[in-house]
Amino acid sequence: MRQILRILYEGAAQAWQQLMANKLRSFLSLLGITIGIFCIIGVKSAVNSLEDNIRGSLAKLGNDVIYLDKFSWSEDPGQNFWKWMRRPSFTFSEYETLKDRLTTASKVGFWQFIGNKTVKWRSSSVENAVFFSMTEDCADIFRLEFEGEGRFFSQAEYKNGSEVCILGSVVAESLFGEGVDPINKEVSIGGRKLKIIGVVTKSGKDILKVMNFDNTVMISHTLARRGFNVRARGMWAGNTSMGVQAKAGVDMESVKDEITGVLRSERRLKPREESNFALNTLTILSGLFDSLFGVINTAGFIIGVFALMVGMFSVANIMFVSVKERTNVIGIKMALGAKRWFILLEILFEAVVLCVVGGALGLIFIWITTEIITAVIDFDIHLSLSNMLIGVLTSIAVGVLSGLIPASQASRMDPVEAIRK
Repeated sequence: MRQILRILYEGAAQAWQQLMANKLRSFLSLLGITIGIFCIIGVKSAVNSLEDNIRGSLAKLGNDVIYLDKFSWSEDPGQNFWKWMRRPSFTFSEYETLKDRLTTASKVGFWQFIGNKTVKWRSSSVENAVFFSMTEDCADIFRLEFEGEGRFFSQAEYKNGSEVCILGSVVAESLFGEGVDPINKEVSIGGRKLKIIGVVTKSGKDILKVMNFDNTVMISHTLARRGFNVRARGMWAGNTSMGVQAKAGVDMESVKDEITGVLRSERRLKPREESNFALNTLTILSGLFDSLFGVINTAGFIIGVFALMVGMFSVANIMFVSVKERTNVIGIKMALGAKRWFILLEILFEAVVLCVVGGALGLIFIWITTEIITAVIDFDIHLSLSNMLIGVLTSIAVGVLSGLIPASQASRMDPVEAIRK
């Protein structure tokens, strides 16, 4: 054990001497390692941060929710645009049928886009706010969170079509500014006075704005039908959707099968007819992003590998020069009884130390870059501990590969011949 520690100490000391004695040569040699680690770990950190952000956004859709739409999320809507457009919109009657007949669902929600409206409060106004009507289960399906004492529609408010509404955070900020609590204030929408009962929490720094309610105004579907003359057939009929939340422990495929059976029966589709609706889940989007992130990671890895190869040959060159300069010293050590494996490990560890120094510089540059990007674009890019560990282990592997031939050459020297040189 003492011999191994001595080897490590001498290897580190000699690596440091090589760095200090030939600064320019060492800098140019380690530059390849630094760039390689920067490319591999930098791209991986950026992709991981982007993936965490997007998956966090997707998680808001819910792993246990099936979204009913005209088109499938796995296809490009532009490729079969007219096919999707010819499909019938979801009706409130179909929603009621699903709610009554589904045994595998805990919640069934129906929502409808009913245009862009101007929202007014005193002298303030917000134009083109997205106006939605929702049924009572939508709060759970969308996992809505509210600021302060805000809330969703109560059962009585929904049933009676009470003149209340919920605002998105951007709409509330534009109308009331800071320091004014919007709760219980009355706003004017389409000539009607609606009392605010909640403000949805801001979506934050999400890149993928799924189910983004920041610029919306939400009312109960009962009020929309009674007070705004909204029907599931008519001007806004093409803007209806539904969501079904599975009961705890129920397999999602079982829920899909039951939805398909009920909806096909409701629409009177023949057995051989294709379903004119699509059932979408979070796994569809996750699969699409898995492919994208895989391509980006592969590209960064390939670029990094080429840079590391350049660095590896540079470090190997340093080690060949180092072995040649210390040939007589190596001969003396072997003449005094040093084992060949001792010489081999000493040279190998020296190469590893050089590469770890280059890798550490690469990680430092990545950390500085992520801090700058985070501050400039207000998006959190982080260098995780696992990525740091990958960077260090990669540096060690490159060090072993670059030092293997010089170390092997040094360990096979004849002591007498080495001392003479």
